[in-house]
Amino acid sequence: MGDPRNRHWVGWTQARCQDNSADPEREKRWAELFDQLDLNKDGRIDVHELQTWLKARGHSRRALEQQILREGDTNQDGELDFEEFARYLRAHEKALRLMFRSLDRNNDGEIDVGEIQHSLHKLGVDISVAQAAKIMQSIDKDGTMTIDWNEWRDHFLFNPIHNIEDIAHYWKHSFMLDIGENMTVPDDFTEEEKKSGAVWRHLMAGAMAGSVSRTGTAPLDRIKVFLQCSVDVLQVYGSSSGRMRLWTGLRGMVGEGGMSALWRGNGINVLKIAPETAIKFMAYEQIKSMIKGSKDGTSLLVQERFIAGSLAGAAAQTAIYPLEVLKTRLTLRKTGQFRGLTDCAMHILQKEGVGAFYKGYLPNVLGIIPYAGIDLAVYETLKNAWLQQYGESSADPGVLVLVGCGTLSSTCGQVASYPLALIRTRMQAQASLVGSPQLSMVGQFRHIVSHEGVLGLYRGIGPNFLKVIPAVSLSYVVYENVRRALGVDP
Repeated sequence: MGDPRNRHWVGWTQARCQDNSADPEREKRWAELFDQLDLNKDGRIDVHELQTWLKARGHSRRALEQQILREGDTNQDGELDFEEFARYLRAHEKALRLMFRSLDRNNDGEIDVGEIQHSLHKLGVDISVAQAAKIMQSIDKDGTMTIDWNEWRDHFLFNPIHNIEDIAHYWKHSFMLDIGENMTVPDDFTEEEKKSGAVWRHLMAGAMAGSVSRTGTAPLDRIKVFLQCSVDVLQVYGSSSGRMRLWTGLRGMVGEGGMSALWRGNGINVLKIAPETAIKFMAYEQIKSMIKGSKDGTSLLVQERFIAGSLAGAAAQTAIYPLEVLKTRLTLRKTGQFRGLTDCAMHILQKEGVGAFYKGYLPNVLGIIPYAGIDLAVYETLKNAWLQQYGESSADPGVLVLVGCGTLSSTCGQVASYPLALIRTRMQAQASLVGSPQLSMVGQFRHIVSHEGVLGLYRGIGPNFLKVIPAVSLSYVVYENVRRALGVDP
């Protein structure tokens, strides 16, 4: 039968005899590698053989073998023959070569510590020289403190990343986690993702995830709105004592309007996700372009992302803010008070005027700054800490790390901006009370502190915390499934 490695190499070399770019030594190396992977020696590599071989060599990334098989299996038979295997390696090595050249800024054929540090800085990941050296040591096999092409190729040969921005790709989080507020700084997308339409599929998956997440936690959101309101508003909307607790509030809602009363205001809360997400993303891209100016191909610094994200959030909130006011009114409404969204809007327009649709606008927009700033700062800190500790072995942080970092950063952002959100809700609700004083943002702040103390600024934050875990769990699961259904690669 002869040596199978020679059989693969000879067959492939004959097939490539007309190709001037063929490299016999490289293709012989591929044949030897194929033979190592082909554990049962049937001339084909299946997913189990890939998984066994990768695991034995310390590749722990989840679903890595499926991704390699998906990219290489051109005839869709669930296996790789040698021709498919070689074609995959040829394309992947070409991509790795381009990445290597982009990192090798001085074109000396080697990547040094400074070049690693500079490249990660462009992605928004700032690391020290010592940390860059640690990353280098994981790739540098000959101890020269530089990475040549062979070391780079061998390290990433079975890690199907396609460009240096793939490292940052793993850390996208704003579109996949929804905990009820949409004030996070938008994620950055590559030009390839924009041209292919993957961006809008990502955003669609995120919107559907947010819809399910908000619907699942709507009862807690409704009780939060009631708890945020002042005593006089609560008395008007059905609480005789003007005080409300979590459990008694939920029972009172069911008693007043049945089980469906727990979901009042949820329809419009879901309805506003799509326009808000789309407007914010488009505004973010325009503002990014203005900040970059002529510096095409460069990534924004963290502080520039914060400015762009805050301005984009303000633009989106300005456009959809009337829906925020309608959401609060519909959430607080009693049974039979309005026939629906249109009736509520007409009632506000006729009784209170157009200005009522922007009650509480100022604290709402100001709230974007602490929310986006704290969320971005905490997320970047956690991201950099993980990459510094574990980034030399894998760019993929895994599901638990991603969800944990996103949840913690968004929760911190909510806590920082919560007093302004509470003041916004009170201004939206009190506008409906005929004859009651319409306090300004500063007036509301003084009234709350003088009558309820500083802790009064955090009324209703309990239900907000209770809904974080179920909201994150629902949004992540739905996002992952919708993303796969829409054909967006992880």
